[in-house]
Amino acid sequence: MTRDAVQGRRQPSQSSVDCETHVGNGFSRQHNAYESSLLLVNSSGHRDHRDYRSTQSITDTNRMSDKPNLHKSSQSASSTSLANGFQLKKELGLMNGVAIIVGIIVGSGIFVSPRGVLQEAGSVGLALIVWISCGILSGIGALCYAELGTSIPKSGGDYAYINEAFGPLPAFLFLWVALLIIMPTGNAIAALTFANYILQPLFPNCDVPPNAVRLIAAIWATKVQNIFTFAKIAALLIIIICGAVHLIQGNTHNLSYPHSFEGTSTSPGHISLAFYSGLFSYAELKEPYKNLPRAIYISLPLVTIIYLLANIAYFVVLTPAEVLSSNAVAVTFGERVLGIFQWIMPLSVALSTFGGLNGGIFASSRLFFVGARSGHLPGSLAMINIRYYTPMPSLLFLGLLSLLYLTTTQVYVLINYTAFIESLSVTFSVAALLWLRIKQPDLHRPIRVSLILPVVFFITCTFLVLLPFYVSPYETGIGAAITFSGIPVYMVTIYWRSKPLIYKRFIRAFTRSVQRLLYCSKEEDKRQVK
Repeated sequence: MTRDAVQGRRQPSQSSVDCETHVGNGFSRQHNAYESSLLLVNSSGHRDHRDYRSTQSITDTNRMSDKPNLHKSSQSASSTSLANGFQLKKELGLMNGVAIIVGIIVGSGIFVSPRGVLQEAGSVGLALIVWISCGILSGIGALCYAELGTSIPKSGGDYAYINEAFGPLPAFLFLWVALLIIMPTGNAIAALTFANYILQPLFPNCDVPPNAVRLIAAIWATKVQNIFTFAKIAALLIIIICGAVHLIQGNTHNLSYPHSFEGTSTSPGHISLAFYSGLFSYAELKEPYKNLPRAIYISLPLVTIIYLLANIAYFVVLTPAEVLSSNAVAVTFGERVLGIFQWIMPLSVALSTFGGLNGGIFASSRLFFVGARSGHLPGSLAMINIRYYTPMPSLLFLGLLSLLYLTTTQVYVLINYTAFIESLSVTFSVAALLWLRIKQPDLHRPIRVSLILPVVFFITCTFLVLLPFYVSPYETGIGAAITFSGIPVYMVTIYWRSKPLIYKRFIRAFTRSVQRLLYCSKEEDKRQVK
């Protein structure tokens, strides 16, 4: 395999790279999509997806006061609301939490990231090693976030951790890049992936028309999470079982030594980019484990094994060249092994991805809600709908930004810009953990991990942040520029206290207009409501 065949995926000039080539981000979602993690369940009981992509994380949900069930009469709901204060609704049971964790960890990445990992790794053997390493790294990261989440019991994830350790400016910069890049691009990636998979069977011998991709990605939005979760698990089981059958039949050429390591990349930069693609599939790992730390020791090894088996199945059935040339790896796999039932694979993957999109939109809005409540974003984003108890302005704002990113079908380009920024935010969060260990040694930590774990994780994240500057300086430079562009915005909108009266009047008028248009009100503290 030539170097050209496995060249780095992060070159923005490669406009010819189709939208599936680089669907492998979020730490995520992040983060390395990973950072993006696992925020879930909105205030009205909607199931959500990645980290900042839902109305609340499990922990955040538990921190909110109970609200009346929407199935009750409006009169009862109204009286309860007045008694307890106007707040986001708490509605998350055990089964909901289990479904959310399973549904979030297994996302679209495993169906599309194998191509991106293989491109950067250069060989099947190294690609499999990257997948295992990503699982281990994600496990260490989850443990670090378990300590952060329990020692800093505040809503907002990375935003809260960075703010606690380093102050408002770094926290605002994270919020700034999350607002402009991380959240809307994550949702756009999920939408475009869904559109490509749902349309691929209709265009089996050619590329899917870009306009059709945008249309389908923009139109579909609903909430049938159980179906989505079942679809993704069913698709993975089909892939693993079919791969096992081929493996038993002796199709081991791509996995046998030395074939499995032919073309292995020796460039540290390209290997770090391979980790970006792999970590995308482990993107949603942080928030739920703040409430369920023991789940880390079970869930992450299990997901790693599932992902490894799925990749082995891909390479048992498909050649590396077929994986690299496929617009949709799982669809190509289905065409090869499922015969007349090949339609099952794109449908299952599409539903899986769409479930992530649904949850992502709601989860992302929660971060903006928290940022606005803290005074780092316009106050109108801190309002919630009086009828449904959802952060309607945040949802609408995020939806519009996500639609803006749908103007491109190059998913890989979106991931390239997002991955560096998300990795940087995770690095700062882990640095916050280490900094608080020094500055606040007596801070109550219900979960306290061995110091070696955050140190190893911090060094690895720093490696993943710095090396792409050498491999793809253009994209990482753009990401850095976007991050630092938030400094003057912070100085004008937050640090500068004595703003002109006309500015204050405009903000008040705008807030009132949003409140009337969306039937919203600011969240109230029930302790202040008599």
